[in-house]
Formats: sequence, structure tokens, C-alpha cells
Amino acid sequence: MSTYAKPEAALNQAEALINVGQKQDALQVLHDLITSKRHRAWQKILEKIMFKYVELCVDMRRGKFAKDGLIQYRIVCQQVNVTSLEEVIKHFMHLSTEKAEQARSQAQALEEALDVDDLEADKRPEDLMLSYVSGEKGKDRSDRELVTPWFKFLWETYRTVLEILRNNSKLEALYAMTAHRAFQFCKQYKRTTEFRRLCEIIRNHLLNLNKYRDQRDRPDLSSPESLQLYLDTRFEQLKVATDLQLWQEAFYSVEDIHGLMCMVKKTPKPSLLVVYYAKLTEIFWISSSHLYHAYAWFKLFTLQKTYNKNLSLKDLQLIASSVVLAALLVVPYDRSRSASHLELENEKDRNLRMANLIGFELDPKFDSREALSRSSLLSELVSKGVMSCATQEVKDLYNLLEHEFLPLDLASKVQPLLAKISKYGGKLASASSVPEVQLSRYIPALEKLVTLRVLQQVSEVYQMMRIESLSQMIPFFDFAVVEKISVEAVKHNFIAMKIDHMRGVVVFCNLGLESDGLRDHLTIFTQSLNKVRAMIYPPANKASKLGDMLAGLGEIVDKEHKRLLARKSIIEKRKEEHERQLIEMEREEESRRLKQQKITEEAEQKRLVAEFEHRKNQRILREIEERELEEAQALLEEAEKRSKKKGGKKPILEGEKVTKQTLMERALTEQLRERQEMEKKLQKLAKTMDYLERAKREEAAPLIDAAFQRRLEEEKVLHEREQQLEVELSRQRHDGDLREKYRLSRMLDNKNIFQERVLNRRRVEVDRRKVEREERISLIIKARKQEREAKRKKIFYVRTEEEKIKRLREEEEARKREEAEKRKKEEAERQAKLDELAEKQRQRERELDEKERLRKEAILGRSSDGASKPFEPPVRTSEPGSAAPAAAAAAAAPTSGKYIPRHLRAKMEGAGVGGQSAPPQSEERWAGGTRPEQWGPSRRTDGSSQVPPEADRWGRPDDRSGPPSDRWRPGGGSRSSSTWSSSRPPR
Repeated sequence: MSTYAKPEAALNQAEALINVGQKQDALQVLHDLITSKRHRAWQKILEKIMFKYVELCVDMRRGKFAKDGLIQYRIVCQQVNVTSLEEVIKHFMHLSTEKAEQARSQAQALEEALDVDDLEADKRPEDLMLSYVSGEKGKDRSDRELVTPWFKFLWETYRTVLEILRNNSKLEALYAMTAHRAFQFCKQYKRTTEFRRLCEIIRNHLLNLNKYRDQRDRPDLSSPESLQLYLDTRFEQLKVATDLQLWQEAFYSVEDIHGLMCMVKKTPKPSLLVVYYAKLTEIFWISSSHLYHAYAWFKLFTLQKTYNKNLSLKDLQLIASSVVLAALLVVPYDRSRSASHLELENEKDRNLRMANLIGFELDPKFDSREALSRSSLLSELVSKGVMSCATQEVKDLYNLLEHEFLPLDLASKVQPLLAKISKYGGKLASASSVPEVQLSRYIPALEKLVTLRVLQQVSEVYQMMRIESLSQMIPFFDFAVVEKISVEAVKHNFIAMKIDHMRGVVVFCNLGLESDGLRDHLTIFTQSLNKVRAMIYPPANKASKLGDMLAGLGEIVDKEHKRLLARKSIIEKRKEEHERQLIEMEREEESRRLKQQKITEEAEQKRLVAEFEHRKNQRILREIEERELEEAQALLEEAEKRSKKKGGKKPILEGEKVTKQTLMERALTEQLRERQEMEKKLQKLAKTMDYLERAKREEAAPLIDAAFQRRLEEEKVLHEREQQLEVELSRQRHDGDLREKYRLSRMLDNKNIFQERVLNRRRVEVDRRKVEREERISLIIKARKQEREAKRKKIFYVRTEEEKIKRLREEEEARKREEAEKRKKEEAERQAKLDELAEKQRQRERELDEKERLRKEAILGRSSDGASKPFEPPVRTSEPGSAAPAAAAAAAAPTSGKYIPRHLRAKMEGAGVGGQSAPPQSEERWAGGTRPEQWGPSRRTDGSSQVPPEADRWGRPDDRSGPPSDRWRPGGGSRSSSTWSSSRPPR
């Protein structure tokens, strides 16, 4: 712990220890001073101490001490003087880099000296054994021991500085500079492991920046300056990753850049986007993702053509040729055709991810393979004009591969084009951000594409071909390579072929047969066998006697089934109602419980708030009392000091209770007494000063008068002298003016002549210009009049045409409106007629239903009348009005005890009808010779008309009392009872 009262003392002590060679003690002294809590206010001397401290840390390679000291110094000066911290960190990095360069300059073999996989790893056991066993140390080992520790310390320095400067808005520039220097360190010395760790560190810093958004001095990524610094750092990371050929880390860097752009929702500058897509082309080419490589080239071409105004025609052709060739070398078949569901899902996610990186927004609900595909890219290149910017050889190659059908001559025509294309390439002079373009690297992939096209076109023409002939048609590869290419194409269902090495031929098959027919041949064979079996052994159709025995069984079963369905629906509705009631009860119970819980929580919260307020008030009162006691003690001490100074007695007696109020009253009394004494002293002093001032003025009055008289005499003499001098000067000026007038009077005539000449010339010029102006104005007025006249005629013509068109449109609309109203009126009339017919039909059906019901009641009443005749009172048959009540009572009698099913009631009705004779009304009707088609009131024997009991209210008899075959139906004619009952709607 630091025991120095001033920082200067610690600095002097450290320098003294350094002079005697005790650097460790000096470092400890400065470390104790920096980490102590006594010196937490920033001073200028602390900056000097930090300079000395980092120098000692670098000399002794103490990275942990340097990190602790810098963290403490950041706490001290972060809110006061951030520039001081920046200077200290720059000095620290400068010293570390200088020491590392000195060690590197001493080593002769840098590659051997830096042949270490991990700078943070300790020595390996075999190295330690070799150092002890071997007696002599070679140059390589001495270089390793000299250079590697300093580079370890330099790497630790970069890590320490990045950790200290992370997520600080005031040190963003220094953070970016440190990251750039660390990237250059990894690039210069080929430190791949350290580069991966550095990228991970920077990535974690950005994640923490988004995770902890409430930190103080947090960088604001929405600021253009901060965003530009972060983007520059990521792009430098991407460049170094590609230079070190760490393609996985380069892809992660691309994802970091894309995530940063998505986070702030801002597009970087076009120059940065060019670098972004240029590096994407390299990454996708190394990963053999030719489709994404082509899309990245396409975006790069679009950026260069849009924003690069200095792009030359040659460079534009070279970039366009690269885009077209990159799109052509994509394989023309889908690799995911035979993939599993999991592989398809992974491929879909990968396509979405790559599309987002390239800048194409895809909908995940649709198949992304359709959006990013070879065919869509080629069509887009043609539509966007990229194909027109490419060289003529590339255009010819595109036409041969995509549009021509030359199975025998395709390879021979493509080969000279590929030879010419391979010579194009070089560095783009007008596009420095684009890497060097070499079209020769596309030649192997294009030769493979040509091989696939030849195989595809030959398979459409030939069924069999000799291997020697096919090898001659494809001069790029040996037949073994062609065989591998064909196997891959057959695997992905691009072509269908077989190679017979025994006969030395290639057999081309039907692609549809190979794909679908063989896959479903067992299913087709099974279906055919089933058909044959059904034809040989047809199923036996046994006649059912049950249907003949029970003719009405189907109707009974349907009725019972409907009844059961109705009962089932009633039961289900009751269950649903019961469940709904249970759910309602549970919901109400839950709401009551939640309400009670809420009330309890609110009461508990109120109690806690009241308790907290009570404790807060108690604490405030206690603090007020303590403060008042401290103030009273201070006042008491001040009063004691004042009383001792004046030599008076103590103001407070011992044993007296001391309070703030008492001390304040005594202090006020003492102040009032002192003020009165001071006023008396001031009055006495004022009177003394008044006497002295009066005496001084009485003595000075005669001296002032004498001095005033002397001053008057001197000023009078001075005034006379100045007046005489002014008169002389006026006389001299007058004489000079007279001489000048005489000299100029000789030129007066010439002056008048010249003035008259100039005025005449200008007057003529003004008159001429007036005439020209009037002529020009008249011409303009005339032209404007003509223009207005033409405009008025044009407006009149347009308005007339518009009115004509409007009148024709209104007449057409009126005609259409009249036709629509007419059609609507006709439709309404037709619908009214249909409704009237339907209403009449429904009325007839209701009448028939009512007649059927009355007939059944009458039949049931007659059947029950014979069974219960001894127990009923006699009924007079001469009264026609008493038949209906008797029938109703008889019908209600058997149903008063228990329920009788419908089918039993039907049997009972049938038994009653078969056991009894027909009613006299029906006998009279049939005896009278009436027909079902001739209805009317029946005639009695006495000549009067009588409406039978089965007649309806309009006097029409109930035709259902007759035979079933003669029953009346609404459409006229007769039909059977089964047909009538089946056509009636269920009750």
C-alpha cells in the first residue's frame, strides 16, 4: 500500500531505485501508488508516473502489472482527461513494438524463430528435455529464446489494450487503431492462431456492446463516425483473413459485417461494398460454391457499373466476362434431388443464409432454390445487359453451351474459344478494390460443363456409342475422368447412361423409364394381379331372403337410426353444456382466486410501502437530529474559540444541556452585541474623519485660487498666439486658390465643347436603343398574342372533345342503368311468382299433413272405442259435432299410461283398420260413385248436402281415408303410400 503523501515522492523514489538497478522494487513502488485509493484525482504528475510505469513493465515484460496499472489509470482519468490515457496507451504500444522490432533485427532467421503454433502456450516437454540434454545451443534456439518472448509480450500488449478500450465511446478511434495494428502484426508474421483469437475477442466485444445497453459511455452505433470505425475494423479483418488464406475466418468476418449492417440498418459506402463483394467472390470460389460465387460477381459488376465513373471499357468487359463465366460454370443439375429431408432443410437454411449475405431477400416460405439458381441468374444477366458488356468469345461460348445443339462438334468449337478466353486477365487499373481477374481459372470447370453438355446432347440422339468415339468427341479429359463426371450426372438424374467395358460401348437409356417406371413397377404389377384374380374368381352374389321377408325393415331401421342420432346429439349437447358449466365454474373460481391473490399482493405491497416510508421518515429524523447535534457542537466550539480570543468567560456552563436552539440564541445575542459595539466605533471614526477633512479643505482653498489665476494668464497668451497663426495660414491658402483658378480658366471652352460632343453622341445612342426596344416589345407582344390564340383554340377543342366523350359516357351509363332496372324488375316479378307458387305448395302440404293427423286420430279413436266401450258413457251418433271430441279422447286413452313406440302404434293402427269396417262416411262416398278426381260435398238421402268428418275446412274431403293407391297428390294423379311417405319431410 502506498505511504507517500505526494506522487512526486514516489516518482523520485522509483527513479532512485532504477539508478541502483532495482527495477522490480521501483515497479512495485509505482504499482502501489497507482492502485492506492488516496490518489484517485487526476494530476499532471500521474501521467509522468504512468509513462515511467509502462517503461518498466515493457523492460521487464510484466504484462499483468501493465494491465492492472492501465485499468486503474483509466478509472482515474476517464471522466477528466481521456487524452492522457490515450497518450499513455500509445506510448505503451510504441515501446512494445520497438522492443519486438529490436529483437527481430537481432534474429537472422525470422521464419525459424517464429515457428511456434501458439504464442500463449508454454514450452513443450520435449523442448525442455532438449535444452538440458544438448550441451550446445544452436543459432535457431538462441533466436527462439530471444525473439519469441518479445512477440508474446507484444501480442499480450494488444490484447490488454483492446480489453481496456472496449465499449468506450471516447476511445473508439484508439480502439480501432489498436485493432488495425494487431491485424497487421498477425499478417506480417503469419500468426494464424492469434488472428483467430483476435477476431473472437473483437466479436465478443460487439456482442457485449449489444447485450449491455445501459453501460456508461457506451458507443452509439447509430452515429456515422462510430459505425464507420467499426466497419473499417471489420473490413480490415476481412482483408487480413483473405491474405492469410483463413477462409473460414474470412467467412465469419463477412457474417460480422452483414450482422453489423443489419443491426444499424444502414448501407455502407459503395467503396466498402466493393471490397465486401470482392472478398465474397474469393471465399465462394475457394469453397467451390460456384452459384454464390457468380451472384457475388454479379453484385460486384452492378456496383462498379453504377458508382465507378472512371471505369474503362476494357475493365468493364473483363468484369462482365467474369460474371458470365462464373454463371456458366455452375453445374446444370440440382444436387439436392436425391437428398434426404434433413439435408434439404439444411440446404434451405444455407441458401437463405447465403442469399442474405449476398444481398438477396428471400421468403423462407417458398423454395429458395427457385430464387437462387443457374437459370434465373443467366436470364437476369441477359435482361440486365451484362451479356452485352462481355467479350465476343464469352458471348459465343454462352450461345454454344446454352442455345446450340451440336452433339458431335460442340467440344471442337468450344476448345479454341477456351484457349482465347484463358489469355484474358490482369489487374484492373480503374477498379483498385477489385482483385486481379484471371479468366484462366474458369477453364477446368468450363471443360467439365462442356463434357456434361456433350453427354446430354449425345444421349438425346444416340442409344449406343463406342467408348473410343465418345473419347474423341471429348478431347479435354481421359475417359476415366469422363466416367467420373458421368457418374455424378447420373447420380443427380441429369442423364441416364450405362458403360459396358466388356463390349466397350456406352448405352444411353430413357430418363423417364429409369426414374419413374422402375420405381413403381412392383405397385403396377400388384394392381394387375388383383385385376386378373377378380376376373378369374368373381365374388359370389347371394340372394338375401331377409329383404323380402321384411319389406319395411329399411324404413324402420332409418327411423330408429335417426332417433338414436337425435338422442346421441341430445346427450352430446348435455355433456357439452355440463362441461361448459364446469369450465365456467373453474374460470370463475380461478378469477376469484386471482382477484383474492391480487388483493393480497396489493395489501402486502401497500404494507411494504408504508413500512418503507416509515423507516425512511425515521432515518430522515435521525439524520436531522444528528446533523443538528453536529451543528450545535460546531457552534459550541466556535463560541469557545471566540470567548478565548476575547479573554472573556465561557459562554456555556458545565452541566448545562446543550441544544442547537440554545446555542443559536446565544450566538444571535453575541452577534447583536458585537454589531452594536462596531456601530459605536464606526460613528466615532466618522466624526474624526469629518474633522480632518474640514481642516484640509480650509487650508487648501487659498492655494487653489492662486493656481487658477496663473492658469488663466497662461491660456490667454496661448490663445492669442494660435489665432495669429491661423490668420497667416488662411491668407496663404487664398492666394494659392486664386492662382489655380487662373490656370484652369484657360481650358473652360475646350471642356464645354467636349462635354457637348459626348452628350450628343449619348443622346443619339439612347434614341436608337429606344426604337429597337419598342420594335422588340411589339414583336414579343405579337408572338404572345398568337400563342394565346393557339392555346385558346386548343383548349376549346380539348374541352369540346371531353364534353362529347362525357356526354356519350353518360348516355351509355343511362342506357345500362335502364337495362339493369328493367332486368331487376323482371327478376323481381319472376321471383314473386315463384314465391307465390312455393307458398301455395307449402299450404297444400300443410293441409295434407293436417288431414293425415286427423285421420290417424279418428282411426285410433275408433279402435280404442271398442275396447273401452263398457266403461264409457253412451255417445249419440246423431250429433255430428261430437265425433271429434270422442275420437280425441279415444286417441289419448292408450297413451296416458306408458310410452308406445311409433312402429307399435303403426301396427295397432293397422290391426284396428283391418278388424273394423270402414266408416259410414267413406262407404257413402264410394257407394255414391264418386271418384278421387271429383271431390265435392256428399249428398244425403234427404237431398241435403253434408260435409263428411274427414273433410277440411273448405269442404274438400280427406282423400287419405280411401285406398292408398287413390290418394290425391299436389301434382295430380295418384301414387303409392310408400312413395308418399318417403317424399314427406321427417317430423
